[in-house]
Amino acid sequence: MSYKKAILVSFLAFIVSGCASAPVTRPTKTGEAPAPAVAVQGIRHQVKSGETLWRISKNYGVDLDTLVKVNNLADAEEINAGQIIIIPKKNVKRPAAESAPVPVFPHEDFVWPVKGDIITSYGEMKGGTPSKGIDIRAREGAVVVASRSGRVIFCEDKVRGFGRTVIIDHGDGIQTVYSHNSEILVSTGQDVKRSEPVAKVGSGGRGNSAYLHFEIRRKHAPQNPIHYLRAS
Repeated sequence: MSYKKAILVSFLAFIVSGCASAPVTRPTKTGEAPAPAVAVQGIRHQVKSGETLWRISKNYGVDLDTLVKVNNLADAEEINAGQIIIIPKKNVKRPAAESAPVPVFPHEDFVWPVKGDIITSYGEMKGGTPSKGIDIRAREGAVVVASRSGRVIFCEDKVRGFGRTVIIDHGDGIQTVYSHNSEILVSTGQDVKRSEPVAKVGSGGRGNSAYLHFEIRRKHAPQNPIHYLRAS
């Protein structure tokens, strides 16, 4: 089996696997610190403007899923400047610097692949299964950019239910998926930089509306993109 076919088989198996999403809790009001899911001791980190949950987890050396669970964050919930995030004490380390780290591949932050409103949230039921990513409404033909620098490992025009699809590997166990495109602008094996064009938004399905389906996977497991992307 070729590498491209192996990636396609893996992608299709991932789609139909029907992994259960984490239970959604009541979102908190903007700026309000959510109550921790369990009583824990640790550092109280105040979120800075433009900071993401993923970046906070990297700075403190704490697993992202742990931060989500300890802080009782809902699947579709964004963090906001001024919000307090509890960093568990047992394996915490102080950030090396308070200033934002310089983006260096492959550890740079993520950017939105296209600007627009979210019309399907992570974990929301779609076609009888929970969505493994988010759908972002955009103008048909709008340029889709790489959310982060990496290598294109998959390009396919006819992925069932997803259409033209691009997958980028970022070299640290994280991959991003860009589907429902009208045109693919890159090829398998190509290295791309963050914000470099990789595709164009397509239309069809969902009332023929134009949107991008975007996923972030860590070790092939779906992640909530909202926890990785800076607030637009």
